[in-house]
Amino acid sequence: MTITTQTARLNTGDIFEDLRVGLTTARFDPGAKLMPQDLRAIYGCSANTIREVLLRLSFTGLVVFEEQRGFRVRRTSSQRLHDLAIFRIQLEQEGLARSIERGGVAWEAQLSAAHYKLRHIEEQAETPEKLTDVLPLWCAAEWEFHDTLLAACDSPCLRESYRGVYDQFRQQRVTLDNNFGHIDENILEHQRILEAALAHDTVTARQHVYNHLKRNLLPNQS
Repeated sequence: MTITTQTARLNTGDIFEDLRVGLTTARFDPGAKLMPQDLRAIYGCSANTIREVLLRLSFTGLVVFEEQRGFRVRRTSSQRLHDLAIFRIQLEQEGLARSIERGGVAWEAQLSAAHYKLRHIEEQAETPEKLTDVLPLWCAAEWEFHDTLLAACDSPCLRESYRGVYDQFRQQRVTLDNNFGHIDENILEHQRILEAALAHDTVTARQHVYNHLKRNLLPNQS
């Protein structure tokens, strides 16, 4: 776990968001114990506030609560990544299809802008060292692009479900041994998804979403 000391924060929402980002950007080791006293010192808040935040994070699936043992970062496994990838593919395909049907010029412009930002950052990440320097920016831009794919789907429930699955997926995927989930093929795959969406080609868009995420599926279980 690598956290720098921060100024006091009394806003529970801010603490929750900072920890959520940390859990999905490799700031914590899988299975690491989350010590309330350490987090209290970092955020300058009460024990009750930290417990409330950790309980909320356990509801998202990013943190596991163990009776008599406290809170731990969820461990990673290829099977869990596989399961999350399946749900992410299904939700993203359906959300994108609905956005293509319901979205207009404003959504297309928003999607193009999100893609432009993501591509610019991805092109800076030529080596693992450079990626580390822009990791928070890349993770935020990657989320913004995929979230925008669903932005016009007109289904708050679908988007809420997608956010939970996406965060758990990123937590599983973003580890040091796989370059935080970044690969060179991402740039072309994102471009293909964008082009299909702008062309209102739902069938091709669905296929490109699957192609983008299928590498996370276990062999013979897709």
